[in-house]
Amino acid sequence: MAFIDFETSLQIIKDLNPKKTAIVELPLVQTLGFVLAEDIKAFENSPLHPTAAMDGYALRYEDMALGKLAISGINPAGSDLSLSVESGKCIKTFTGSLMPSGTDTLIPIENVEVQGAWIIITAPVPKGFSVRGVGENYTAGELLIPERSKIDFPQIGVMASLNIDKPKVYTKPKVAILATGSELLCLGETQTSQAQIRSSNNYALEAIVSKYGGVPLQLGCVKDDKTIITHALKKALNSSDIVVTTGGVSVGDFDFVKDVIKEIGFEVLFQGVHLKPGQHIMLARKEDQFILGLPGFAYSATVTALLYLLPLMARFSATHHGLRTIKATLQESFTKRSDKTEFVSCHITSKDDQYLCDFKDKKLGSSAILTNMLGNTALMMLSSKDTSKDIGDEVPILIFD
Repeated sequence: MAFIDFETSLQIIKDLNPKKTAIVELPLVQTLGFVLAEDIKAFENSPLHPTAAMDGYALRYEDMALGKLAISGINPAGSDLSLSVESGKCIKTFTGSLMPSGTDTLIPIENVEVQGAWIIITAPVPKGFSVRGVGENYTAGELLIPERSKIDFPQIGVMASLNIDKPKVYTKPKVAILATGSELLCLGETQTSQAQIRSSNNYALEAIVSKYGGVPLQLGCVKDDKTIITHALKKALNSSDIVVTTGGVSVGDFDFVKDVIKEIGFEVLFQGVHLKPGQHIMLARKEDQFILGLPGFAYSATVTALLYLLPLMARFSATHHGLRTIKATLQESFTKRSDKTEFVSCHITSKDDQYLCDFKDKKLGSSAILTNMLGNTALMMLSSKDTSKDIGDEVPILIFD
């Protein structure tokens, strides 16, 4: 299968239309990070009645001119209001209390002196001061949170105020993660040869899946053995929507993943992208399950996971993957050495409402340098048609933090 350009590979993912992930009802406090599967609308005004916003004395605005008012009652928060205010009188009222009938203004405690059963007004306030009007928060029928919104603490707070205890959400896609390579050691394994290295891909990908709205299924590392890889992939598919692998999709003698994917009946959507880092990328589909084969080098695997795994996961909940693109001004020149689409780690800062990028602490070398992702890092995006860049040039930057 011929290599394709980066834009075409992304469009293939955008055009995917797997059946929607199931919709479930979850307890509100468990929905953090999920995507709403329904519109959240207000069924009544909030507040439903005029409400005190401070501790003070509820009165009729025109009575402030009297300068001295009799305290005719007390109105604690949460009490059923039966009191009303007559001319020349006020009611002590607390934050959150309903405003007594006949009142339209609340004068704070700090603005009066209390003399027995009277208040002396020392600092008048405008009409309606410190009174929350009907519908200040929201009005009946108002759309507050649209479907496909990602749930964070503000959404949980608003739904709690509406007494929504079990909102409908899309279930998160289940992503099985498998690192291939006979040289790999998982955490805690004892090194028995200098040729062995610590696997980082499967753990970085697990974190990416969790951060961006999926359920990771960590399957660890497997050796470059076709039978073992076949068994591992079949096992992974029993419990996942997406299987993401690292390594084994290039052209080496022991790169078996690409062959196994075809042999277990998956249709290859693309295999090979004009991209740097990570040109050996493979996406395959069988009904509504997908296998995404990523490169084995740590930096390549991480970058391509951000570029491909996140939009693939998003197709299961019809939402955006959460990354965004901004413009930044180069503080260093950059020499482009290929005709591929390139994603280059860069150091990003902001000054005077402008984003700036340079290559501070970024090492040149292979696609294995995962430490290039540390710090205030983003990815400079250069298309296949772009050439080298000079200081002061404006370039697109992919923000992932």
